[in-house]
Amino acid sequence: MRLTVALVTAGLAAGAVEAMAQDAPHRFAIREMVRPAHAGAYQGRDRRPEQTDRFTRKVKLGRDGRVSIQNISGDIVVTGGSGDEVSIEATKRARGDQSRLADVRIVVDERPGRVDVRTEYEQYRGNRDNNVSVDYTVVVPAGAAVELKSISGNVKATGIRGAVRAESVSGDVVTSGTPNVEAAKTISGDVTLEGITTDGNLSIGSVSGTVHARNVKARGLDLGSVSGDVMLTDVSCERLSAKSVSGGFEYTGSLARGGVYDVNVHSGTVRFVLANPAGFELTANTFSGSIRSDIPLTIGGSASASSSSDRDGRRRGVSSRSMRGTFGDGSATLTLRTFSGDIVIARR
Repeated sequence: MRLTVALVTAGLAAGAVEAMAQDAPHRFAIREMVRPAHAGAYQGRDRRPEQTDRFTRKVKLGRDGRVSIQNISGDIVVTGGSGDEVSIEATKRARGDQSRLADVRIVVDERPGRVDVRTEYEQYRGNRDNNVSVDYTVVVPAGAAVELKSISGNVKATGIRGAVRAESVSGDVVTSGTPNVEAAKTISGDVTLEGITTDGNLSIGSVSGTVHARNVKARGLDLGSVSGDVMLTDVSCERLSAKSVSGGFEYTGSLARGGVYDVNVHSGTVRFVLANPAGFELTANTFSGSIRSDIPLTIGGSASASSSSDRDGRRRGVSSRSMRGTFGDGSATLTLRTFSGDIVIARR
């Protein structure tokens, strides 16, 4: 159920595009596949009249089937419905020459319990650019499992109870009212998730963009961002692994007894805002910054820590670059690191 977030630089984009191309039956050269990914930007500059062609189709699936949608240039919006059909509406868009719309096909493959939808571009004729994009609006049975991929476009899933995997190379990924998200990632864009409850692991990542998850319960969370903040609000998990190269990290929520929470940030502040924690053991390190806890800790280790103590010998407001401390029963483990930034532990 896990989708590992690879924290690499520009090479990741090429790898992701190639992987998505290999998944599709219409395998043509990657250089040709990438060209339509700029269609949205191209159309934005093109002043010629927009030409459109609308495609609609309904397919009987059943209430717990599987649906996959693969797009090259354009948005994907999928909503859970009350019926047992997949309702597909696709709009092809182009500027100028209407004949270019015919170079792009919407392919729907039907099998028992499964519907696969994909966009196919014809081979390009000489140096002729194909600036056609396709926007999908799809309604699926609410209990269906869905897998959504777009190279250049936003991906949005709403009101789906089945498993959800959503990916984009260049575009935002948004889910809401989808409790069983397994993976959500983009290379260039933001990831926004809300209302997730899963017994398994959830993987979220963006190479260039913000990751924001709200009202999430999961056994494990794997988070990654190269350039962008990671913000978790009203979150509960037993295991957390988060990495960011350039951007801050904020966790607001609860800690599980025996939980393990590991955060590694290169440039940015690490902040935990905790609601009535039973206890945790903290190991915190920063090279250029300070460490502060608004929750009283029993401090050990670093002789460089300077703080004030209460009547029980517990230290508050610690300011140091390296610290080990315990609160309460010390059942959870927090390991927090940042090279350039502060580490803050606050009470909610």
